Amino acid sequence: MKHLKLSFFIAGIAALSLTSCKPHVMCGDTASEKPSVISKRYRKALAERDSLCSLSKQQITELGSLNQNIEGLKKEYENLKSSSGNTVANLSGDLKNKQSELEKKERDLQEKEAKLKDLQGIINRQDSIMNALTNTVKKALLGFNPDELTVTMRDGKVYVSMSDKLLFKSGSPDVESKGKEALKKLAEVLNKNTDVSIAIEGHTDNVPIKTAQFKDNWDLSTARATNVVRLLTDEYGMDAKKLTAAGKGEFSPIADNSTTEGKAKNRRTEIVLSPKLDELMKAISFK
Repeated sequence: MKHLKLSFFIAGIAALSLTSCKPHVMCGDTASEKPSVISKRYRKALAERDSLCSLSKQQITELGSLNQNIEGLKKEYENLKSSSGNTVANLSGDLKNKQSELEKKERDLQEKEAKLKDLQGIINRQDSIMNALTNTVKKALLGFNPDELTVTMRDGKVYVSMSDKLLFKSGSPDVESKGKEALKKLAEVLNKNTDVSIAIEGHTDNVPIKTAQFKDNWDLSTARATNVVRLLTDEYGMDAKKLTAAGKGEFSPIADNSTTEGKAKNRRTEIVLSPKLDELMKAISFK
């Protein structure tokens, strides 16, 4: 618009020059003649022209500066576009690697969850077997008094605890007739259950013993456990491969040895029934 205005004024100045027949003053120059009516109008036009010339030069300068800025911005844009392209490519590669890593971890987690589910299933089956076995053993040994025999389940194992007064005479490793009756009933149940391992553990109180036959409570408890194993295998047909004999002496008490009642509870033989771990060990032996 300002350039158009400048054109109008230049045209006006040209028209004035035709009437005055005077040479034109160049843009920005000063007129020397004394003003007249026409020259005043002429000078006014020149002054406005000069103003417009000055404004036009300023705008041309600003336009050049803007053009330079635009060129700089274009270069900066191209640089950013190039660098951002590299950054995007790098980020895309990192993202793909992370995605692949995440997918692998998810697969590993799913495999482990499946293994854990299998393990839990095995444990649940074994717990079910041991619970059923506990109930069966309790029913089979129902005729014995609680101070002679108890059946409990702890940590997934069944403990059949027989007191020494049921099985043995004091200081003797030989099983008494009532004890044989209890062991026979127990053997009948265990012969029908092939999914258990059986440990026979002999225990004593802390009263020292030293006889011609036994040096200490270790000897006595071991001899008692061994005699129970022989009775179960030789007379009641149990598989010797499933049985283990161990003497623990006075070192695994279940009661206070400072009292008569506590000593009586500690003098015991425990038949410990454990689930076979073959299936469980096979299940957990995975990488």
